[in-house]
Amino acid sequence: MSAALGVAALSKRYGELQALSDVSFEAQAGEVIAVLGPNGAGKTTLLSIIAGIQRPSSGTVSRDPREVGWVPQQSALYGKLSVAENLKLFARLEGIPDPDAAVSEMLAQTGLAERSGDPVGRLSGGNRQRVNVAIGLIADPPVLALDEPSAALDAAQRRRLWEFVRSRTAKGTSVVFSSHDAAEAQRNADRLLILVGGSLVFDGSPASLLERGSSQEHDLEKAMLALLEDLGAAEASAA
Repeated sequence: MSAALGVAALSKRYGELQALSDVSFEAQAGEVIAVLGPNGAGKTTLLSIIAGIQRPSSGTVSRDPREVGWVPQQSALYGKLSVAENLKLFARLEGIPDPDAAVSEMLAQTGLAERSGDPVGRLSGGNRQRVNVAIGLIADPPVLALDEPSAALDAAQRRRLWEFVRSRTAKGTSVVFSSHDAAEAQRNADRLLILVGGSLVFDGSPASLLERGSSQEHDLEKAMLALLEDLGAAEASAA
């Protein structure tokens, strides 16, 4: 079965800074992949290249940017426009043949139909983020790239957001998201990619990372820290 997304030998350099180095992976239809790593690891760079926001220095992405829904950390919503008006605007920008039908579907799926006439600027952070994700999905892309989608959301807002995302993965949408929250990745991801200094150092399930770290507490954050410490020790011994 062919992958829904293929990333091959992706690298990105900004002057002397190597932001990504030879990153490769595949995502299957309906799979949720979390991209983890320390600050500056290359998470946002990887996602923005997958979404076509910037070009790699080398390497390839199998999907055309028009086939990838992009949800950045900073939303591009128009605060004075209503929820429905924002969705309709982006539906038209995407060239969707029936924008009204697409808006109605997104309002139903996000649970925001009752707020459709409210200005986005008056919504809670959680509801704004649901609108932001809906815009990324309004063209029904096979792949969705989310850059720290639950940052600044409370527990209830995160739960509603992931219920919405999971409703789409159940229909085959592949999701790649970045996060600083290992617990969020453990709850929601089928697979983990861990970046360090722009390099992919781990690609596997949350369970396999826990097994690798011999974690008796089922604490993914501790297992990830153990992996990073092991890598640091290995680099130091090789130097």
